[in-house]
Amino acid sequence: MKKLQNSLYITKDGVYLHKQRETLLIEQRVEGEKQKLMQIPIHSIGSIFCFGNIMVSPQLLGFCGENGTHLAFFDMHGRFLANIVGKQTGNVLLRRQQFSVDEQASVEIARHIVAAKIRSSRMLLMRFRRNHNTTPQIEKAIQRLKQIIDQLKWVPVYDTVLGLEGEAAAHYFTAYADMFKGNSNKQLFCRRSRRPPKDPVNAVISLLYSVLGQEISGALQGVGLDPQVGFLHKERPGRNSLALDILEEFRAYIVDSIALKLFNNKTLTVNDFVTDSLGGVTMKDDARKQVFQTYQTKKQEEVMHPFLQERVQIGLLPHIQAMLLARHLRGDLTYYPPFAIKK
Repeated sequence: MKKLQNSLYITKDGVYLHKQRETLLIEQRVEGEKQKLMQIPIHSIGSIFCFGNIMVSPQLLGFCGENGTHLAFFDMHGRFLANIVGKQTGNVLLRRQQFSVDEQASVEIARHIVAAKIRSSRMLLMRFRRNHNTTPQIEKAIQRLKQIIDQLKWVPVYDTVLGLEGEAAAHYFTAYADMFKGNSNKQLFCRRSRRPPKDPVNAVISLLYSVLGQEISGALQGVGLDPQVGFLHKERPGRNSLALDILEEFRAYIVDSIALKLFNNKTLTVNDFVTDSLGGVTMKDDARKQVFQTYQTKKQEEVMHPFLQERVQIGLLPHIQAMLLARHLRGDLTYYPPFAIKK
C-alpha cells in the first residue's frame, strides 16, 4: 500500500523555495536580508501547493519532476494555474486502452461515478438530519436523490446521466444551504458559484476542490493514466477531465463536510473573508491556514473502503481509486467500483 506523505501548503506571498542537499528550504527577504522560515527533509513531502506570488528554484523544479513530487501553483482564490509534470509513468498499453473505451463502456463508468457522488451527497444530508433539525428542502432532497440513484441503474444514454447529475446537484445544494446553522447562514452560502466564489462557503469549497483535483491528477498519472481523458467530463483542451470524474466521488464526503464543520463550529465566520469590488470573496491568510490544517487532519483519518474492505487513510483514496480504475481498464475488474461511503 502506498504511504501517505505530507502535503505542504505555501500561502505567504514573496517566499522562496529551494533545495539544499536533502532538505527543502523556505526563505523570505525581510528588509533586504534572507530569513529562514522552515527547513524540512524533502523526501518526506509528497505534494507542494503554492498560492499567490511564490518563487521556486530551478533545482527544486527539477527534483519534483524527477521524483514525482507534485508541485502545483494557484492564485490566491485557489484557481489552478500550473503544475510540474515529470516523466510519464505506467504502461503505454494501459493508456491506449483508456483512449479506446467505447461509448457504452464510457457511459457505464460515468453512471457508476454519478451514482456514487449522489449517494455520498445524500449521506451527508441524512447525517445532518440525524444530528440536527431538518427542513423541507433537506427532506425533499433526500427523497429525490434516492429516486435518482434508482433511475441511474437503468440509464444507457450519456445525456440522460448528465441530466440526472445536474438535477441531483441542484436539489443537493438547495438543501446544503439549509445545513449552515444560525441566522447568518444566507450570508455564508446561498447557491453554488464559481470564478470567483460569491460567498465564504463557495470560497472554501472551490479552494479545496481545486487542491483535491490536483492530487487526483497526480494519482492518475502515478498509475499510468492520462488525467485529461475522462468518461463523465468530456475532453476539453487544458482540462483534466478524468481527474474531475474521480473528484465527483469526494466532493460531498471530503470537501463539503469540511466546509460544514468549519462554519457550524464557528472556526470560520464571515469576518474571515473579504469581498472585492466585483463581488468575489477571498479568505484572509489565517482562515486559509485553518482550512488547510483541517484538510490535512481529515486526510489522516481512516475509513473502511467499501470495495477493498480494508481500513485506509482518506488521503490515500485518490490513489486507490486510480488503481481500481486502471485495473478495470486492463480487464482485471468487470466494472469500476467508485468510492461511496455507506454509513
